[in-house]
Amino acid sequence: MGTIDIIVIAVGLAMDAAAVSLAAAASGFAKDGRAVFRLAFHFGLFQFMMPVIGWFMGVGFVSYFKTFDHWVAFALLFFVGSRMILSGMDNSETIHKKDPSRGMTMVMLSIATSIDALAIGLSLAMMDVSIWYPSVMIGMVTCGMSLVAIGIGKRLGVLFGKRMEILGGLILIFIGSRILFLEFFV
Repeated sequence: MGTIDIIVIAVGLAMDAAAVSLAAAASGFAKDGRAVFRLAFHFGLFQFMMPVIGWFMGVGFVSYFKTFDHWVAFALLFFVGSRMILSGMDNSETIHKKDPSRGMTMVMLSIATSIDALAIGLSLAMMDVSIWYPSVMIGMVTCGMSLVAIGIGKRLGVLFGKRMEILGGLILIFIGSRILFLEFFV
């Protein structure tokens, strides 16, 4: 497997993390450097770790996990997306918004956007490909694409304000729904 193949796989895997990064930034949650770092770092880290975990897990467990991984990703994205939509619809300024770049929300988003990388790790093991170089590339590409998406999302958030939080939640639910659709119809 060549570098170009690995980059193409990395870009494909990074799309969900980039979309979530864009939605979070557009919703106003990536205002400072720490939030930007947390989003990009965690998405990159989880995209790096999941292929390694998949590679080491082996065929037996992954085939079992594959039967419900799409439901886990959908549930996590739906939960966070719904909370963003409800927060965006609330007109009161006294409500405290939950920052998706912190705590368990960040962990849930990181897992939901990197579950498919687990299967890539298993595939690489079956192809007898060393896991370290592809995993590092996948993590770096994801981190970079997340940073670019955050920059774009910040500009959209300034232009459209609170409506972007609703759109961001809808994007997360759409990504989760797309995962289910691809699992059952493609």
